Amino acid sequence: MLPQSVYIHIPFCTNKCFYCDFNSFVTNNPQLVWDYLDALKKEMELTFASKPPERVKTIFVGGGTPTFLDHAQMRQFLESVRDNLGKYWTDDIEFTMEANPGTTDVEKLAIMRELGVNRLSFGVQSFDNALLKRLGRIHDTEDVYRSIENARKVGFDNVTIDLMFGLPDQTMDIFRDTLRQAFALGTTHFSAYSLKVEENTLFHTLYQKDQLPLPSEDTELAMYMLLIEEMEKHGYEQYEISNFAKKGFESKHNKTYWLNDEYYGLGAGAHGYVSGERHVNAGPLAVYMQMSKSGLPRVEQLPVPREDAMEEQMILGLRLREGVGLERFSERFGVSVRQVFGNIIEEEIAKGMLEEEHGHLRLTKKGLPLGNEVFARFLR
Repeated sequence: MLPQSVYIHIPFCTNKCFYCDFNSFVTNNPQLVWDYLDALKKEMELTFASKPPERVKTIFVGGGTPTFLDHAQMRQFLESVRDNLGKYWTDDIEFTMEANPGTTDVEKLAIMRELGVNRLSFGVQSFDNALLKRLGRIHDTEDVYRSIENARKVGFDNVTIDLMFGLPDQTMDIFRDTLRQAFALGTTHFSAYSLKVEENTLFHTLYQKDQLPLPSEDTELAMYMLLIEEMEKHGYEQYEISNFAKKGFESKHNKTYWLNDEYYGLGAGAHGYVSGERHVNAGPLAVYMQMSKSGLPRVEQLPVPREDAMEEQMILGLRLREGVGLERFSERFGVSVRQVFGNIIEEEIAKGMLEEEHGHLRLTKKGLPLGNEVFARFLR
């Protein structure tokens, strides 16, 4: 069966955040954006003509900053998505677009809503203005309040925000206050990630020079435990290591990844997983656009060996609080989880890291903050 989820990458940003290593580009050249949208449209047409889905349950537009597009660009982009995919949409499609609080206005949000977007993901990161500057963000807390108010005004009732912790000079009190302000917004979903210092970022350069005063590992862990506690207290269920939702508002699209299901990936640098093969698109814009003129802009396409797929099923599935479905694993691979990973599972259960419950194998509360160590055990 072909994928029922689609990821689309818009790589443009107004500026590069100091921690970001995503495939994103700063530009003030509108023609470059139009040319990219033309190339993306060609990739969509070719992809869905050669492998049309039976139905599309989720679309996720990420970046970069998709809301970098101006009104006319946004309309053209969303119309080409609808032209290529509209006939496959299910009635309950989840159509998410990432947005930066400093790059939306009522008219742009109205265009998005009119053309099918029904879930917004705002990159907020913090409610401390000094910290936002430190991260290289272009918005402040006032922009956040205004953006969410505007989104509600045009009919968005499914809104999620991203938060970060373990940031330079971030204290427990600063993080506690960020959570307090975040809950006051009444959004339906939160994603919260600890800072990872990635290569080829300004933060990495500062870190190498010992000029990035990060909280200690103990403080970062305390922030994570506070996050879980406060989310539960405010009625947001933790359904994945870094994700929390009001009942019924879990991200269907991201669950596609954690369940290790297949998905189409479109745009510069995008990854896809279709018909048992993973592919990677060209990342640099010039290369992506040139390749799109004569075919699919892929630089890598490889079948996923069965052993790798089984490892991925465990590592991704254990991120979910419900864990890995044992029956689902058996149906997919024709063997039980214990036939493949029995010794590892028993050792991790004995250490108190894993537990079996309701036909699922999952991380315990003790194992939750140490998930990466547990996942590593399943790599052979």
